Amino acid sequence: MKFKVAVAGTGFIGPVHVEGLRRAGVEVVGILGSTPDKSQSSATEMHIEKAYASFDELLADADVDCVHLATPNRLHFKQAKACIAAAKHVLCEKPLAMNSDESAELVRLAANSNVACGVNYNIRYYPLCQEAADRVCNGVVGNVYHVTGSYFQDWLFHETDFNWRVLAEDGGELRAVADIGTHWLDLVHTIIGLEVEAVCADLLTVFPVRKRPTGNVETFSGKTDTPVSTEAVDVTTEDFGSIMLRFVGGARGSVQVSQVAAGRKNRLSFEVAGAKQALAWNSESPNELWVGHRVTPNESLIRDPALVGDRALGTINYPGGHNEGFSDTFKQCFRSFYQYIEAGNFSATPTFPTFVDGHREIVLCEAILKSHKEQRWVNVPQHLVRNTIVTGELLP
Repeated sequence: MKFKVAVAGTGFIGPVHVEGLRRAGVEVVGILGSTPDKSQSSATEMHIEKAYASFDELLADADVDCVHLATPNRLHFKQAKACIAAAKHVLCEKPLAMNSDESAELVRLAANSNVACGVNYNIRYYPLCQEAADRVCNGVVGNVYHVTGSYFQDWLFHETDFNWRVLAEDGGELRAVADIGTHWLDLVHTIIGLEVEAVCADLLTVFPVRKRPTGNVETFSGKTDTPVSTEAVDVTTEDFGSIMLRFVGGARGSVQVSQVAAGRKNRLSFEVAGAKQALAWNSESPNELWVGHRVTPNESLIRDPALVGDRALGTINYPGGHNEGFSDTFKQCFRSFYQYIEAGNFSATPTFPTFVDGHREIVLCEAILKSHKEQRWVNVPQHLVRNTIVTGELLP
């Protein structure tokens, strides 16, 4: 079955979707930017046939089977809802919506539809993250005692660094936690299979006022020169966050997120401590998994299809020594999504991150924000995150 896809969004992540889709063997037939001119220039640059003038025009295109949403956060709920109503499969960038009421509604709509609805938690698809999950699931790691880690970046290190994500009205009240922390939380949930039952968070806004350039600045643009003309903008979203976690069953955890950590370009790390062994990995060295032992030598597992289990093997396309990285995770996520659609059995357990996963992360974010504001431990509403979808209802 050959799928045809339209991508909404032409900033940093939109073209990454286009590349990943093409590598996954999916045809991109159209693209939508924030203006008709941006749509046209992006279509020309990426050799895409159609440049849409509006989201309504995109949805009206009968050639489009699926829509990928790489638009600002504030648009996700409305656009995802419209995609479902138009009977088009939809894969949305995180966060799924601006609050849990919106994401819960999207979960219900998705459950009552005949379309696949996914969220792009692509980091799950690093092969050695899949290997880690396989080892925990199969008991190789043993009972999980605790998991720690971080997600550090430096692209907002200067007060003159600016992007729509820093504004609460565009990105939500949480920024670093919602933007990158949710990737860590989703990955850890995928690996250890345990729900977070309580959080204790402390957040920091390093620059309560940022200097916005009068021109446009793209995410990860790499520009370091101070703009000629700027304007002061109040910022309430966090640059840094430190979160303690309690998991259902007794395991403990902690994570720190930062977008002002000099020299850390895009480094997610985790370390899982189990009763039999420990595992550690970071995204800047994604082809190596550290395996820790107490009474025997530690190991360093290099990504190699001959050395990993079946779960990781499904996300490897090249021999050992031929590294796979960030762009490959998009390809593998998209393959999982479209193979599920092609199989045609929507009652089967999804093999990709779903709207339920997107909803879980928003519920967690709301608990984290409440914890920070009230400076205390906050229980995560388990009836919202440990749910069963039955005829569109979220049940405890």
